[in-house]
Parts: sequence; structure tokens; C-alpha cells
Amino acid sequence: MKPLRVSLAEKRFGDTTALAGVSLELEAGELLALLGPNGAGKTTLVRAIAGRVRLDAGRIELGGRLAEERGARDVLGVVPQDIALYGMLTPRENLELFGRLHGLGGTALSDAVGWALGWTGLEDRSRELVKTFSGGMKRRLNIAAGVLHRPRIVLLDEPTVGVDPQSRERIYEMLTELRREGASLLLTTHQLDEAESRCDRVVIIDHGTVVGAGTLAELVGRLFGGRRTVVLTLDRAPEMPLPGLELEPGERTARAMLGDAVDELPALLGRVRAAGFEVEDLALHRPGLGAVFLALTGRELRE
Repeated sequence: MKPLRVSLAEKRFGDTTALAGVSLELEAGELLALLGPNGAGKTTLVRAIAGRVRLDAGRIELGGRLAEERGARDVLGVVPQDIALYGMLTPRENLELFGRLHGLGGTALSDAVGWALGWTGLEDRSRELVKTFSGGMKRRLNIAAGVLHRPRIVLLDEPTVGVDPQSRERIYEMLTELRREGASLLLTTHQLDEAESRCDRVVIIDHGTVVGAGTLAELVGRLFGGRRTVVLTLDRAPEMPLPGLELEPGERTARAMLGDAVDELPALLGRVRAAGFEVEDLALHRPGLGAVFLALTGRELRE
């Protein structure tokens, strides 16, 4: 039984099609990245899973139950991108409030708040006003407020936006702990490097449909096979195009996609030298998630 299954989800807003038959599954204990350009349908899909949008067609199952069934969404935790905290309250007061909204009370609430303060590393700041906190501290507390009831499925919308690298690492340590305890996480992000290095699988949607899904290795294999990107640093910026190379205007860096680096690279270097340039540095890269994303959507991922 999958923690989350979305089947042929459709949603229109007037003449605009937000979802045109999206299907995806979240595996137990998985961290799944949901990616797509602005307007691709990510937000509508997440809101539909959370119960904020009613689908026109299709179905959503949570833990094997239809999401519309009474109590089905009790297993769900939602962490919004916007900080949903009260600045004039302390972390403890915020957590007690959100805990009650999640249906906790008495000893269960006290235990959950104590766990959350330890989990976020905010025990020593538990009686200070949240408005005095850094962005990273607020992000950690924001996540805790959405998972106090220890949900089995967690929706995270840009959980690391606007935080420094140290805070980002701490947040992912928190998410890893949730997964060890059995939670399954669906994460939307504009940080392709995070999705590439942190997530088990990715689902890419565009124009309301899934255009790619799988592990990074699976997607790269399907789209690029054994091809590699070669990046050359030349001794000067070319003023004219060089055959077979992509150039950035005014830059010394040139790129090319090679089907067989061993066979094709010597010829490429020969053409560069014949054009009067020296190669100061060379690097070979397997295509990453950025290349996959652009190949599938034709657009850069922007906020």
C-alpha cells in the first residue's frame, strides 16, 4: 500500500487547465521531489492533496483510503512555504497552539512540544519571541508546527527557501529523522541541487502533466544515454562561433555534448586548436538534473 497515490488528477480554473491527468505515487519512507516551471500545476496538485482544492476528475488516496473519506487526511502534515507562525508568541506557545489545532491535548501535547523543541534545536530559545529569530530558526519551527501530530505523509513547500547553508543542512537532518521514523515526504523546491543530491526520486510536471518521473540515473539514461558534457576553458573569449561548441557571449567557457568522449574528444580539441585557441582546463560531466529539467520542459526553473 502506497502512502500517497494520485491517479489522473484533473483541475481547471475557467479556461485554464492546471492539471491534465497527473498521476504519481509516493513510496514508504521516500523523499520525493516535485518539480516544474511556474504555472506547471505543482501548487494546484499539492493543494488538492491537502484538501484545499477539489479535483474535477481523478482520485487521491492517502494510506489506501480516498482522501475525501472522513479522517483520511489525519495522516497528512502540511508545511507551507510562507512562515505560518505568530511572531509575538514564543516557540513553545506557537507549538502548543498548533498542537491543539492538530487535536493534541494533555500529556500528548506536552510530549509533542518537548519533542519538537529538541528536534529543532530550539530548547534554549523556547521562551523568546519568534519575531526575534533568524530565518533558519523560523523555518525549522515552521516545519515542526506542521508535523507535531507525527503524520505519516508530509507535504513540504520550499522548506529551505531563503536560509543559509548551515540552516539548510540542519533542516535536511530533521527531515532524515522523520523518514527514519517512517514518514514519507513530498517536497516542492526550486533548488535543483537539493533535489538532485537529497531526494530519492523526482517527478517533473509541465502544463499540468507529468513529463518525467524516476531516479536521476533513470531520467538521465532515458534522455541522454551515455552522453557526457565537456566543458572547456579557453585562453581567451572567442569572438566568432566555434563549430560544435556552445559559447556564452564574452566568456572563455565552451560546452559540447559528446556521445562517446573517448572517440569524439580528440577531434573536438583538434578543431579548437585549429581555430587558434588553447585549452586551459577541461572537465567532463554526466548530465545532471538541470539538464534533465531543461530537456523535458525547455525552460529554466525560476521562482
